[in-house]
Amino acid sequence: MKITRQPGTWLYPVPPVLVSCQSSGSANIITLAWAGVACSDPAIISLGIRPERYSYGIIKESGEFVVNMPKASQMELVDICGTTSGRDYDKFAECGFTALSATRLGVPLIAECPVNVECRVIRVISLGSHDLFLGKVVCVHYDEEYAKNDRFDLTSADPLVYGFGHYYGLGELLGSHGESLHRKRWSS
Repeated sequence: MKITRQPGTWLYPVPPVLVSCQSSGSANIITLAWAGVACSDPAIISLGIRPERYSYGIIKESGEFVVNMPKASQMELVDICGTTSGRDYDKFAECGFTALSATRLGVPLIAECPVNVECRVIRVISLGSHDLFLGKVVCVHYDEEYAKNDRFDLTSADPLVYGFGHYYGLGELLGSHGESLHRKRWSS
């Protein structure tokens, strides 16, 4: 028997990301769990941000942001960036993060994150409690220590996921996309 609930955000788990932004000289970091892939061609990332958040105005004004993918071992820093305001704290300094210059934008990357995705805002859609920022990916960076056979190796990057107010590490590799179809063809 199924339990029925009121409408809610039951998509789980989601990646908690550290979004860096900068406007008028000062950089900030916001933790967001409402982030995802909106399109693959062109590559577009979506971010749901409440208008009252400090970073909202910075991103809206600058039209740029960097999505930094943290490691599970950085969970406490991710939580700090999501529970303190950039109005009151320099989160780069508070968390000991190193700001690296982006390749295509005026927004810093977080050096300690395995992956950094530079995005330029192409549209903002008001949805209700959050506005949806759509950012076209203009450049992607990842640390060479997470490369295996000239590709990014997700398992070595120690991924972090979030669901229902809790952080989790990602489990074991179960398979690859299309693997089951390949197996089905050969077993028939």
